[in-house]
Amino acid sequence: MDDAKGLLEGVVVLDLTRVLAGPYCCALLADMGATVIKIENPKGGDDSRKMGPFINDNSVYYANFNRSKYGCTINFKAPEGKEMFKEMVKQADVVIENYRPGTMEKLGLGYDDVLSKINPSLIYGAVSGFGQTGPYSRRAGYDIIGQAMGGMMSTTGWPGGEPTRVGTPIGDVLGGLNLCIGVLAALVNRVKTGKGEKVDVALVDSVAAAMENITMIYQATGRIPQRIGNRYESTYPYDSFPAKDGNVIIGTANNKLYDILCDVMGKPELKTDPKFKDVKDRVANHVEMRKIVSDWTSQYTIDEVVETLNKAGVPSCQVNTLDRLVKEPQVAGDRKMFPEMDQPGIGKLNITAAPQHFTRTKACIRKAAPLLGEDNAAIFKKFLGYDAAKLAELKDKGVI
Repeated sequence: MDDAKGLLEGVVVLDLTRVLAGPYCCALLADMGATVIKIENPKGGDDSRKMGPFINDNSVYYANFNRSKYGCTINFKAPEGKEMFKEMVKQADVVIENYRPGTMEKLGLGYDDVLSKINPSLIYGAVSGFGQTGPYSRRAGYDIIGQAMGGMMSTTGWPGGEPTRVGTPIGDVLGGLNLCIGVLAALVNRVKTGKGEKVDVALVDSVAAAMENITMIYQATGRIPQRIGNRYESTYPYDSFPAKDGNVIIGTANNKLYDILCDVMGKPELKTDPKFKDVKDRVANHVEMRKIVSDWTSQYTIDEVVETLNKAGVPSCQVNTLDRLVKEPQVAGDRKMFPEMDQPGIGKLNITAAPQHFTRTKACIRKAAPLLGEDNAAIFKKFLGYDAAKLAELKDKGVI
């Protein structure tokens, strides 16, 4: 179980998570070199094993979020299973779970009363819909709940349209990222103090935090931001615009970029027009500004607009569909965001890589996602000293 060297080499993580937010956090830690041991229920394992898309009846969803991990099975409802887990906790650095709050306590494996006493230096990470405290803490929470309650859906979509969920499960992704950040901070603090920590992350909090300047518009002015399509509340022109063959993105976030855009469009007089001179003016008069820019972009193809503006220094791009994204030279080529791995039961599979790039080490796919209980023998021998006879006994009892 020797991982290729990474920044987190030597850090042992016990991963009790399932579906997306927790597994994504643990996948990032594993890609950065931690030894992540995914512990699943022997009867079926992670719920995402049954979630599509599928290849040869094997879940690609599961494979993507559980790459780079080792896998074992433990039945936490069996007394022997609980004791096995406690012994592993003694040797672990991190435990991560995304059960509904209170579940670990019901199992007799809560952090405060049990695990922190077994291992005082343990980092315990928990991600849930609403967090470990508050009147809603025991409610179930999924990505769409986080996006809706966190305010994101209310400002996503087109004017006059319905509140819209972001196309990707961004609430889960944000929850996983924030848990990862919290765990890493706790590990740094442990180096200084020797003490463990509990990291409590909620999907709703994660979405609410991501609203940032949109929330501050209300806090500062009392105005409730509405759905505004691709336009940005704080600057303009920063939007999608029509080209001959589709839509193109232009992002002039400041006055310098706006002045360049005016020159490229052949309208230098707009730089001193009182209606558009400063950022706040262009935001206030965005309808008229949009028509001016659209009249210019609609004369050209997407590629012509993108090439012209980027050459001049104005941020611009096409709107990639997924078939284009996975072949994009910058993203797929140079940055290698869709590496290939050989997944048992599936074969060659391109998955989505961790976005962190380091100077001296790599965050990379270290192994395929584990089959259910794939590493039972190696893990239980290393951590618990169990031999083949003991494993067979535990399997017969339904403990593993």
